[in-house]
Amino acid sequence: MQQAQKGDVVRVHYTGRLTNGEQFDSSVGREPLEFTVGGGQMIRGFDTGVEGMTVGEKKIINVAPEDGYGLRNDEAVIEFPIEQVPADMKLEPGMQLTLQNQDGQPVPVVVSEVGEKFVLLDANHFLAGKEIIFDLELVEIV
Repeated sequence: MQQAQKGDVVRVHYTGRLTNGEQFDSSVGREPLEFTVGGGQMIRGFDTGVEGMTVGEKKIINVAPEDGYGLRNDEAVIEFPIEQVPADMKLEPGMQLTLQNQDGQPVPVVVSEVGEKFVLLDANHFLAGKEIIFDLELVEIV
C-alpha cells in the first residue's frame, strides 16, 4: 500500500487540540485539508506526522512547541502608548487587532493588558509555547 512521502499532495482530515483536551481547529464537516508533504505549508510536526501514513490510516500525534508554532517570544510583546490609541477605540484584554510592520505587512496581535499609559500587545501565535495534539486521517494521496 502506498505511503505518503515528501512531495506527495495529500488530503487529510484532522482535529487539533491542546493537552487539556480543548479543541482549537478541525476539518470535520469540511473538505479535507490538502497540502504537499514536506512543502513547508504546514508546521513541521504535522508534516512529519503525515509522512509514512497510508490512505485510510488514522493516528494521533503530539507536537512539541519547537515543531509546532514555536516557543513564546517575550520580544513579541509590545508596549504601545495609550495616547496613540484612537479615543473612540475601547481596548479590552483578549481583543484581536491587526497592526502593520515596517514593510506594510499585517501583524495579528492580541491585547493582553490595558494600563494607564501603555497597552500590551502580544504578537505571539496563540499556540506558541504549547504542546498540541492532532488526530489525523489520511483520506487521499492525490
